Amino acid sequence: MSSYNKELDPYSTKAKEANANLTPQQKIDGLHAIVKKVKTAMLTTRDTDGHMHSRAMAPAGPYVATQVNLVFIANKASHKFEEIQNDAHVNVSFYDEQNTNWASYCGIAKVSQDKDLIAKHWSSMTSAWFGDLKDGVHKGDQHDPRVTVIEILVDEVRYWLSTESTVAKMVDISTAALTGRASAPGELRTIGKEEVQLLQGIQSK
Repeated sequence: MSSYNKELDPYSTKAKEANANLTPQQKIDGLHAIVKKVKTAMLTTRDTDGHMHSRAMAPAGPYVATQVNLVFIANKASHKFEEIQNDAHVNVSFYDEQNTNWASYCGIAKVSQDKDLIAKHWSSMTSAWFGDLKDGVHKGDQHDPRVTVIEILVDEVRYWLSTESTVAKMVDISTAALTGRASAPGELRTIGKEEVQLLQGIQSK
């Protein structure tokens, strides 16, 4: 049972109402602006004991204009793969401290070692995270058996997009504190499952 009450949470209500008429593509454009600027995400997984662990990871390109899912290149020998095997439900978050923009993805992690998929998302800089073990097998290149793709099949994305400058934001917050009204100098946007499916359908054409 949801405890959300829009009258008791005017901050979220005001931030949501500000973008009620946006199209799915406009929402994805705003999301991409955050992801491409921040570049580094926190991927959160759950261990067998129920503890959640996060680590910094950089999504792999290229990006398609309608893309919602995220792709990471990772070392299958790392502990996160045990956690994904235990529970494939994950969260990926981005935060831009300069303007307080943030994005939060929830979805299912799909693991693959498909060679074509690896080749599509591989870059020369990626090898730095693997290293050449000098055994003739684990060379740190895209053919290294440790190299694995983690694709986040997104169920929902929520993100905050600041619509005012830092100065204007502080003025708005200060004024709200003095007058008793709720401050919301930005937009809280949600890309729901139906919109995700719509965008994926456009991408596959």
